[in-house]
Amino acid sequence: MKQIEATIVSSRLNAAVGALNDIVGGFTVTEGRGRGSSKRRTVRQGRGTGSAVAEYTAVVTITSIVSDSDVEKVTSALSAAVYTGNAGDGIIAVRDVESVVNISNKKSGNEAL
Repeated sequence: MKQIEATIVSSRLNAAVGALNDIVGGFTVTEGRGRGSSKRRTVRQGRGTGSAVAEYTAVVTITSIVSDSDVEKVTSALSAAVYTGNAGDGIIAVRDVESVVNISNKKSGNEAL
């Protein structure tokens, strides 16, 4: 089993969720602020008379645990859904998961997913 963690700009969340709905059993979305390779945007301040460079970008991290056979399908679907061609589209990390237990039905391993 693998844990897939995709950190993307928050404006692309709906596209990512739409891509994942038919592939994975469930996922977690965590909102946050991040700073990566993209150019930081300029924001207005003080009644629009001044401006400053934003330190962070609004991002969301989508986390899901999938079977090994679904990793390529999930990462491809996420990449296609959030791709804009601009720097800062996001990043996907894949990690090994040793075991999983579904608390409500006591199933473990791939059956828990």
